[in-house]
Amino acid sequence: MNILIIGGGKIAYFLAKAFFAKGYEVTIINRKKEECTILARQLKATIVFGDATNPQVLKDAQTSTMDAVLAITPNDEDNLVICQLARLNFGVEKTLAFVNDPDNEQVFQQLGVTIAFSTTRMISNLIEQRTGFEDIVNLFSIAEGKVNITEVVLTKDSPVLGKSLMETNLPENCLIACILRGNQPVIPRGATSLCCSDHLVLITMPQNHGQVLKMLTGSNI
Repeated sequence: MNILIIGGGKIAYFLAKAFFAKGYEVTIINRKKEECTILARQLKATIVFGDATNPQVLKDAQTSTMDAVLAITPNDEDNLVICQLARLNFGVEKTLAFVNDPDNEQVFQQLGVTIAFSTTRMISNLIEQRTGFEDIVNLFSIAEGKVNITEVVLTKDSPVLGKSLMETNLPENCLIACILRGNQPVIPRGATSLCCSDHLVLITMPQNHGQVLKMLTGSNI
């Protein structure tokens, strides 16, 4: 797979290393000549010096041969322009963009960016969940935010302790996919009982996420 990264710094460096570890070919476009020199010394990637909002620079980087383009510059507007150029001018189907303003995620997707993700929103969610509710130890979204995956720890105050899965009456569009009991994973069935200290791997939709967490923990989310 051929990956084009637009941006620099440690993020570009470590992303490139991660892609190399998977056997991918990586090209990096960076508008700072000094950073290009450093990246060229540190990585086996193809390094292109220039402004990726310029179609000629994208052409020089052979963007039309890329399987995916990842725009990670500090400027949301530049990332959007780069992704749109890659898709419309060079036929790249997979475009991914960092956004600093979480409000831009949906806008970017409406304008054709395959995936737009805000580190601000991700960190905010993580801090909120970890500081607000000790029995909710992890939360992240997949499928462009349409599905939540949460790890919930059942405490002695949980209203579902001792109940079987079928007795919990969880709403539709949610699933307890796995239970971590001690060091052993358990694939639950309807008759599986829920015990104190169980770690539940929970899959929900955003619209029923809070309702399901309240049913399992008794806390208002």
